[in-house]
Amino acid sequence: MPSVSVRYIVDDVDDAIAFYVERLGFDVVMHPAPTFAMLSHGDLRLVLSAPSGSPGGGQAMPDGTLPTPGGWNRFAIEVDGLDELVAQLRSHGVRMRNDIVDGVGGRQILIEDPSGNPVELFEPTIPEARL
Repeated sequence: MPSVSVRYIVDDVDDAIAFYVERLGFDVVMHPAPTFAMLSHGDLRLVLSAPSGSPGGGQAMPDGTLPTPGGWNRFAIEVDGLDELVAQLRSHGVRMRNDIVDGVGGRQILIEDPSGNPVELFEPTIPEARL
């Protein structure tokens, strides 16, 4: 059972499902409506919501503002073979916000889902940095 849940607002739930399943190895838990899906990846549950007028995570705020995708907050997925994975994702047209960055505890890159939401791919270089 996942222990962490993150909600992302996406433009198209079906496009987001395809991206997360085909490119990052997520599993579909449920997809009961065109504007909602729940995916999983290890201990992470990713809830996808499209902006809509119906109740739920994508509903308008009291002033009528609809949620939008993007921003800089993100979740990180620990990976092995970051260079190879990045090359594969690039060959599939996945957008990268930056190049691979070498940090204190590991290497990372920010990629975007089809709606522009960031996902950090993180390859630890020291044991203490493992997720």
